[in-house]
Amino acid sequence: MSDETSRRNFLKGAAALTMAGRVRTGLGQATRTRPIRAYVGTYSSGEGGHGRGIYLFEMNPATGDLVQRDLTVTRENPSWIDLHPDRTHLFTVNEIGNFQGTDSGAVSVYAIDSSSGRLRLLNTVSSEGSGPAYLSVHPSGRYVMVANYGAGSIAVLPVRSGGELGPATDVKHDHGIPGKKHATDAPPGSFLVSGHEGPHAHMIHSDPKGRYVLHTDLGLDRIYVWTLDLEKGKLSPNRPPFVSLPSGDGPRHFAFHPARPWMYSLQEEASTLALFDYDAAKGTLSHRQTVSSLPPGFVGTSQASEVRVSSDGRFAYAANRLHDSISRFAIGTDGRLSFRGEEWTRGDTPRSFNLDPSGTFVYSCNQLTDAITVYQRDARSGRLRFTGRYVSVGTPAAIIFT
Repeated sequence: MSDETSRRNFLKGAAALTMAGRVRTGLGQATRTRPIRAYVGTYSSGEGGHGRGIYLFEMNPATGDLVQRDLTVTRENPSWIDLHPDRTHLFTVNEIGNFQGTDSGAVSVYAIDSSSGRLRLLNTVSSEGSGPAYLSVHPSGRYVMVANYGAGSIAVLPVRSGGELGPATDVKHDHGIPGKKHATDAPPGSFLVSGHEGPHAHMIHSDPKGRYVLHTDLGLDRIYVWTLDLEKGKLSPNRPPFVSLPSGDGPRHFAFHPARPWMYSLQEEASTLALFDYDAAKGTLSHRQTVSSLPPGFVGTSQASEVRVSSDGRFAYAANRLHDSISRFAIGTDGRLSFRGEEWTRGDTPRSFNLDPSGTFVYSCNQLTDAITVYQRDARSGRLRFTGRYVSVGTPAAIIFT
């Protein structure tokens, strides 16, 4: 190879590396890609709350490492967070029960600086119930929906044109007879008793098309389905209005398959994953399979916390507290789950976890160890491998990515 040929190859390689860090705009001009940012919500007050608010990290896409760039200080327990579809605003629950002297929690909205990712508080409104544990933004971007665990209620909050939140347009309270104190499908030897003294709304989220809104009630062992009037911000019960899980099992979180009509529900008290066929036209759920979220042969007490489905739809993952693991399941061509192994979270009480936008890395929020642990994911096998990286965060509860 001549020196001139080597020089041309070098220049071609350099140009390719330069363009790899750029994207094309609609006008055909090359601009540098924005960094991958991660926001982490924490428990920042009360007994055991070591966090200081909402943390901003920059993610290294090659190593998965997180470098802290900013901190928005708040003592109001921003334990669950979500982004507006256009990524200009961040919403957070304030998991408290005394907002402005009432028996209610709150929801806050922050404007995101496009260049730095820093947050600026716009306003805070009542969540219309104590202990809000979850919120999500409707795909239309017009409403935020919140589940109040303590009050057993859900609320719809309008997003105004400037990004601020308005007072609730609708509030629904769950009613019914709580399930058994001991889960029907609990692992052998489980001594877990919690969450069934009354209604406890735990998660609320729309289906992928935004036509229906679903929410879980852990205390009543139900998954509710609603229609949302986008003009009025009102919820109406679907027919049937809910499906029931076995008594005491405690549905906590759910995840839809990205391409097929399947939904996976994680039961906290029973440590189980349930597969439902989902009729997107009718908003109905039909149960088809239930498996343990724990390894075969497990005996003892554990609590499931989070479920995610990979963007390619080939694997489902479930986090187990006390067992402190993330279990991996292969998703068959019929949607059925097959256990494929688990990975130790290397921290106590993984309250939630998430995959980065590329699906290459997985981040476990280990609440009682004050750290996030980082795993590399093999796309073909779905297997997780610990990278050796620990990210120090006080009582981390949730992580999301831009």
